[in-house]
Amino acid sequence: MTETTLVPSFTDEAKPPAGRKLAIICSKGNLDMAYPGLILGNAAVGEGIEVHLFLHLLGDGHDHHPALAQPQVQPLGNTAMHLPQAPTMPLPALMGAIPGVTKFATSMMRKQIADLDVPTVPEFLELMHESGVHLWACRMSFDMMQLNEADLYEGVEAVISASDFMEIAEGAQVIFI
Repeated sequence: MTETTLVPSFTDEAKPPAGRKLAIICSKGNLDMAYPGLILGNAAVGEGIEVHLFLHLLGDGHDHHPALAQPQVQPLGNTAMHLPQAPTMPLPALMGAIPGVTKFATSMMRKQIADLDVPTVPEFLELMHESGVHLWACRMSFDMMQLNEADLYEGVEAVISASDFMEIAEGAQVIFI
């Protein structure tokens, strides 16, 4: 039996296996759900892995849509939501229905993200595009939001169907977020 490690080596000699590919399906447009795909994709491209992001309701990667420029955190139904001052006390789910709570939760999370010196969602997409990550917009989401090509962030390579993405993702490790 050969020994394998789950922790990557960050030495100069460590190189990912040739042809390694990661396909991340970003299905949600909430602020808290946009970051996992961006962070994983960024980490993978930093390791020399070919990365493809399939953007659904993240605003499809365009600059003009409010869902991308100003994504929100929805505390309603978010069982992991808590106040940073009381990490062991979850925020009651019904609080999310109170007017202003979404804005408060979003403001709180944006401050925490900024305090960690993490880029905003649009900045992250630009950084990833410049790093060679392939960005694809979902055809169905694009059509449902009644967008046109001028709305797309310039880093999006194309608007493609789920079937097209399956072809692109062949042989890749696939992560659905």
